[in-house]
Amino acid sequence: MNTTTTQTLELKQLINGQWDSATGVEAHSFNPADPEELVARYATATPQTLEAAIAAGRAALAGWDRVGILGRGRVLRRAAQLLEERGEDIAVLMTREQGKTLADSRGEVGATVETLYYQAGSARRADGVTYPSGNADELVRTIRRPVGVVGVITPWNFPLQIPAWKIAPALLWGNTVVWKPASDTPAVALAFAEILVEAGVPAGVLNLVLGPGSLGSRLVEHEGIAAVTFTGSVPVGHQIRERVVLRGAKLQMELGGHNAAIVMPDADVASAAAAIVAAAMSSTGQKCTATRRIIAVGDVHDRLVEALVPLVKALVSGPGTEATSDMGPVVSDRARRDIEDALSQAQAEGATVLAQGSKSDAPGHYVLPTLLAGTDALTITHEEVFGPIVTLMRVEDLDEAITLANATEFGLTASVFTSDEHAIRRCLNEVVAGLIKVNAPSTGSEVHAPFGGLRDSSFPAPREQNSDVAADFFTETKTAYVRVAPQGRAS
Repeated sequence: MNTTTTQTLELKQLINGQWDSATGVEAHSFNPADPEELVARYATATPQTLEAAIAAGRAALAGWDRVGILGRGRVLRRAAQLLEERGEDIAVLMTREQGKTLADSRGEVGATVETLYYQAGSARRADGVTYPSGNADELVRTIRRPVGVVGVITPWNFPLQIPAWKIAPALLWGNTVVWKPASDTPAVALAFAEILVEAGVPAGVLNLVLGPGSLGSRLVEHEGIAAVTFTGSVPVGHQIRERVVLRGAKLQMELGGHNAAIVMPDADVASAAAAIVAAAMSSTGQKCTATRRIIAVGDVHDRLVEALVPLVKALVSGPGTEATSDMGPVVSDRARRDIEDALSQAQAEGATVLAQGSKSDAPGHYVLPTLLAGTDALTITHEEVFGPIVTLMRVEDLDEAITLANATEFGLTASVFTSDEHAIRRCLNEVVAGLIKVNAPSTGSEVHAPFGGLRDSSFPAPREQNSDVAADFFTETKTAYVRVAPQGRAS
């Protein structure tokens, strides 16, 4: 596939090493900055296509296992090199199909390259543990074995990086994959699949199926899928949990967030405001880790307003290809309408608009970056709105701030801005979030550190990214007792 073209791309499914046109209904992806521009079209996968993909994955397991972890690591390293070489073309495609700014797309490509290199390097880490034995002639050790065929379902907001978080360790540990990407970004998914195939992933080891959400439902229900890794919304996550856990398969989920930033009176207000605006508004607020609520403690409130307002007013929502755009459009017209409806509801419930940026007059799906003031009585302070809207609330002390930060069903990320070590320790211990930042944005994470949430933001299974925790999910562990055979006696 030529990712540099501005013409409509014709996409195909990847089944058992072959690019298959499938026979389902025709589907499309459009440019969010120019909704009349058709980016890609494809025939959706049918139930028969999915069956063929899963069968191919099962048939390829033994051969992929025999390649060995070092050989599989070399394939991932080659994929990293290819992605690095083609990075600019794929970043342009990502901006065209998903809408984010070119700077954001380039950053995502770079982070994905690092993920692939990191997972490739993990091939040389210890893959088991040894234990003492009561028998001097015996070795007790653990052995990691692949789970089997892994169903991978990924979202549109990070159409390259999140798939790499899942697919790279799945492949490294000897599993095969059936991948169902988001319907809004199929062209980016296909470009990544092409790189993995060219890097040396054998036929049947990676299978790409393009289609609607109903295809994902069939995937997670299938008895041939040994494990499911999913990133998406809480309601869909609950449906997947019911289907996967009841049939005994492994499940890893990263879901939504309603992340709070607590600002203490001693905080450096200027740096706190800059970090919060970046966390709330970058990528047009289309991040599960974005800051949704700002909790100002005591008299820092007014100083924080003075710092936040000009930063928000300066933001411009426009085409991701233009250097003057601080953020691109949201992914679809449906997303734009949902955000605008949530903003109108918040104002009807008593929220005050403290500041808004500007948006392009072009016909794309642009929304106004918005800073609200309100209380936790607002619906928007409890229900996740996937866009550049953040609400400022005022409390009197740290106790109230922690209570308010935890007043949500979510528990993904949080941040606290202070130099008070006592306040930091309390927040680290008491704020319910899987990832907590101190004097830093709630967004962003390191590829070598575990990533995941608590409560409805996740599922109690090994988290994403880090090689150790990824290995726990993508493998089954056996314990081996290996005793030296007795020497035969001479006749």
